[in-house]
Amino acid sequence: MTRPVVLARLLATAAVSSLAIACAPVGPNYARPEMPTPAQFRFVPDAQAQSLADVPWFQVFDDPALQDLIKLAIASNLDLRVAAARVQEARARAGIAKSYLYPQVDGVASYGIRQSTDDEEEDTTHQSAIYGFQLSWEIDLFGRLRRQREAALALALASEQARRGVLVTIVGDVATNYFLLREIQLQLEIARQTLRLNDDTVTYFRNRLDGGVSNRLELDRIQANRERTAASIPDLERQVAITENLISLLLGRSPGAITSERFAPDEPVPPPIPPGLPAAILQRRPDVVEAEHLLMAANADIGAAKALFYPTINLTGLLGGVSGDVTEFLGSGGAIWSVGAGLLQPVFQGGRLRRNLEAMQARYDAAVAEYQRSALNAYREVANSLVTIQKLAEVRGHQQTGVTALQDASDLARLRYDSGLASYLEILTADERLFAEQLLLAQTRGAEFRARTELYRALGGGWQP
Repeated sequence: MTRPVVLARLLATAAVSSLAIACAPVGPNYARPEMPTPAQFRFVPDAQAQSLADVPWFQVFDDPALQDLIKLAIASNLDLRVAAARVQEARARAGIAKSYLYPQVDGVASYGIRQSTDDEEEDTTHQSAIYGFQLSWEIDLFGRLRRQREAALALALASEQARRGVLVTIVGDVATNYFLLREIQLQLEIARQTLRLNDDTVTYFRNRLDGGVSNRLELDRIQANRERTAASIPDLERQVAITENLISLLLGRSPGAITSERFAPDEPVPPPIPPGLPAAILQRRPDVVEAEHLLMAANADIGAAKALFYPTINLTGLLGGVSGDVTEFLGSGGAIWSVGAGLLQPVFQGGRLRRNLEAMQARYDAAVAEYQRSALNAYREVANSLVTIQKLAEVRGHQQTGVTALQDASDLARLRYDSGLASYLEILTADERLFAEQLLLAQTRGAEFRARTELYRALGGGWQP
């Protein structure tokens, strides 16, 4: 039987024996912490399994311009590129941790030359070379390497959820700022329409002054009201530009104009869709799932720390050949092989292993708190979005009634003034209040759309393209 075959059999026998006596990894197996979960969300009368988060984003936001922006953000956002690169890094590290479970084979070669002088002062030169393959394998008897691989895999999965969290945040920000842009543009349109009305009013009173049927005080007050309206336009234009620049950044491009749909006067808000059951958030929200994977990694680190208290067993082997003067001692074949096993048992390390275990346990406790905080924060954000949607709808209803009434009051004030039944102050007051209320109504309409975006994001809605 040849020596390589003997070596291979010895290594195989050692590996099978070690696997036969291998025990389960030391340390606790992961179990999800107890988390109090409400039966249903606040401000929702009946709990339903259906959830807004189950609907694709292109059905939730049926706006072609917004859909184009979201697609651009998914394709070009720089934060997403960073997150994707971190996922690749974490996957590679998980692969590194897995590699330690397998034998390591290295090619080795060495060459040496030495010269010596004997008693007769004759110089002798000796040359030798050794070459072959060297094998080393740590037998993971107590699961340290398996726990380390488990932790690395959990970190890789956490990085994937972090990437998805970045995706959810970025696309949610695109939608939120898009609706903010539409809101500001609606306010700008209202301001310009009001300014045209103010210009007509100023012209009307100037003509009356020129005709001797009005006075300078009336014209000055009307002119001041017109300038107050005009002053709001540059500020709204500034807000439009800033919002467009922010959206451009989210799209991964230089600042520039953003194409958007205009709010129609009677455009309805998206219909409310039930949020679903609170327990579903624990599996859907990327930040909660990420926190749980980090908790899994911390749990596995405890097992790896405990395994350090136990012996480390290594198998080593060498198969190769020699040449030069060394062959004189080994025979004409010039081949060498060796098999060995080693054991290392920590005895005294100044409390290092104990403190390391305590550190891993403390990290696990912190990860539990982070996971619970993430879940509670998710419930809070959903509850906030639900109550915001409900109350904004009530506010919008009152504001819409107020705008209708003030529009009628503005028209009546002009008729009464022309008939001599009212002073110009009624026109001035009605115009001021109508403009202010129209701006508030526009803000509320935009806030309603943004609140639905926030609800979809809080529920962990699927933003996959």
